[in-house]
Amino acid sequence: MKRKRRNANHPPKGSSIKVSPIRSLDSIRQIKTLLQDQSRNLALFTLGINTAYRANELLKLSVGQVMHLQAGDTLDLKQSKNSEYRLTVINHITETALQNWLACHPKKHDPKAPLFLSQRSRKALTVAAVNRLVKLWCKEARLPENYGSHTLRKTWGYHQRIQNKASVAILMRAFGHATEAQTLDYLCILPDEIRDLYLTLEL
Repeated sequence: MKRKRRNANHPPKGSSIKVSPIRSLDSIRQIKTLLQDQSRNLALFTLGINTAYRANELLKLSVGQVMHLQAGDTLDLKQSKNSEYRLTVINHITETALQNWLACHPKKHDPKAPLFLSQRSRKALTVAAVNRLVKLWCKEARLPENYGSHTLRKTWGYHQRIQNKASVAILMRAFGHATEAQTLDYLCILPDEIRDLYLTLEL
């Protein structure tokens, strides 16, 4: 029996590769510009970075769940890890991206159709496909770190903390984490905030 050759770039079993949030607002705008003619991808990216939902949760959405959503409306999805529902509010930019995609969605008249369709299979995109897409978008934007499907969710939390000054306790609840330290580590914020402690106060 032939033994499979292990991919040298694949992490050892049991290990994990940490992906980063998109830290720069300019980089977010750059990716949106790259996706301006890709309405499905722009809707996926915009929804992903404006909520704290996991990729597999977003990919379970159907056309009927979002077709009537307007800014200020709520979306309540069951979280895949703890089976609890978590509510989010749709903002204007997300509404626009969703409606632009629905306008040309191949199955827009079928409420049960997956919102984010694969162009080849006409079935829902897979998490692996989203992972590849996010890596591609960030590569095209010349971003230097490691990125993947979790980048979308992390980007929301990172900017809620850095730009919006959201408390770590609130973000912990939003992500369903057990501790605040887990949330800070997940968002790659802790090293930045410790560094800022030294630079923002001179005694």
